Amino acid sequence: MRLWMLLGALAVLVPQLPAEFRSNNKNRGRGSMWWGIAKAGEPNNLLPISPTSLHMDPTVYATLRRKQRRLARENPGVLMAVARGANLAIAECQHQFRNRRWNCSTKNFLRGKNLFGKIVERGCRETAFIYAITSAAVTHSIARACSEGSIQSCSCDYSHQSRGPPGVRDWEWGGCSDNIGYGFRFSREFVDTGERGRNLREKMNLHNNEAGRMHVSTEMRQECKCHGMSGSCTVKTCWMRLPTFRQVGDALKDRFDGASRVMVSNAERSRNGVSNAITSNSASNSVHSRRGEGLPRRHRYNFQLKPYNPEHKPPGVKDLVYVEPSPPFCEKNPKLGILGTYGRQCNDTSIGVDGCDLMCCGRGYKTQEIVVVERCNCTFHWCCEVKCQLCRTKKTIHTCL
Repeated sequence: MRLWMLLGALAVLVPQLPAEFRSNNKNRGRGSMWWGIAKAGEPNNLLPISPTSLHMDPTVYATLRRKQRRLARENPGVLMAVARGANLAIAECQHQFRNRRWNCSTKNFLRGKNLFGKIVERGCRETAFIYAITSAAVTHSIARACSEGSIQSCSCDYSHQSRGPPGVRDWEWGGCSDNIGYGFRFSREFVDTGERGRNLREKMNLHNNEAGRMHVSTEMRQECKCHGMSGSCTVKTCWMRLPTFRQVGDALKDRFDGASRVMVSNAERSRNGVSNAITSNSASNSVHSRRGEGLPRRHRYNFQLKPYNPEHKPPGVKDLVYVEPSPPFCEKNPKLGILGTYGRQCNDTSIGVDGCDLMCCGRGYKTQEIVVVERCNCTFHWCCEVKCQLCRTKKTIHTCL
């Protein structure tokens, strides 16, 4: 009897907890643990031991959800591609933000959700970019691995060869097109696992994941090779090729600068197919090939986000969205994994975000001269050696106080 009374008392007390404790789990992304494969996914941890089985190190296994492990088993070779994609995303993120207060650092952070620090627990612009760039990287890496023959369950995209441009006879589809269709669908199934879209934060994650994939898909370009006597190009063979990932990163960085703060619309389940709804049809327009074997059917994202400011236009499928303002990133905040800008180098002549005034948050900076030893006056000696001298140069650097 006392036990039941105690349980009843607890049931009454739980709803009275502060809001930040009750909603903490709702504000976190559920699908980001797989990021840890970037650190755990060393080649010796992902070696196939037979055509149908895969050795998975426990550290890799711990970063994946049950569905992701199943996808890895059913599609041998994808884990290596996903690991490459995760590292590609980290490198591109750090390149794009190298001159910002937040520089996408992964230093001293643990695997999984903390790979980028606990900033991902905030639904800000930086988190939006992380989700978009990682989703895009998996799409890009998987599509390229298919055309390279690294994944057993997919190959080149040959769907273009059954059709050609009307009225044009001097070229034909051929070669090996990067399989963007398989990459797009696999990224949806793998990356979006755990994001159910039950609250605003999960809807934000799903939208940004989709935006990353769309930037890869819509930037596919046609490449051709000429055939004919003496380079006459009487016939051209053409195929579809992925953009460089730097192009994808540049495009997503532009979307970051113009990201939209959003909220859930009143019509949460929109049925009229408005332009800012994320639906399966919006993505299927960019998928060219048939569904690969072993992949489940695609998700259907049927929710609508509206701008926080009613005077702004609704976000499009390629826009990045966020739900709360970004922290200033000036001071060190271990709770959020923010390193601060103390000791960061800055440009004393710039008035942009890399300038000392903005980078150092008004705290000032120090200037010092350092001696840099670099290779110089390199010459080629037959055969086959390059010899260089070591030159010492003085450089002036500015670091934030």
